[in-house]
Amino acid sequence: MFTNFNRVKRVTAVIVGCVAGVASAAAFAASSIDPPQGERVVTTTASGIQVYSCEYDAQHHLAWVFKSPQATLYDTSGHALIMHSAGPSWEAEDGSRIVGHVIAQTPSDTAASVPQLLLETRSTAASGTLSAIRYVQRVNTVGGMMPAAACSTEHQVGGSPYLANYIFYK
Repeated sequence: MFTNFNRVKRVTAVIVGCVAGVASAAAFAASSIDPPQGERVVTTTASGIQVYSCEYDAQHHLAWVFKSPQATLYDTSGHALIMHSAGPSWEAEDGSRIVGHVIAQTPSDTAASVPQLLLETRSTAASGTLSAIRYVQRVNTVGGMMPAAACSTEHQVGGSPYLANYIFYK
């Protein structure tokens, strides 16, 4: 009788170990910011600010909350190509526009910087440069963290400069 009980315990331990291993592998795969598939269309360099707003949290304490990015994305020759703003959204010179959502992130390689992201296109508007884009990758981030000074007034706005590379995939 105890032999079967010990055997059940061992089998249960193996199953629990396998499930934990699969969950760990899935978490590792989900943390990758490489697009699952796609062809690189354009690589840009962004210069802008991350905008934060001073808001009350659940404990009724004021704290900085991320509001939106405001950045200009430049091509390799330094030409302003795309505007990046709330949504998050990107709008090209030709009027094409995409809105994305974050599907994966990983810490920046630079301390005190916003994370690197993989975003998937949720919607598109107008045909042009961005209309076929499926994924946007934000890498090489520098800066952009919430302001270091504590906020003191509800709805106070603060910003933090940042740089990053945005890579667009179709």
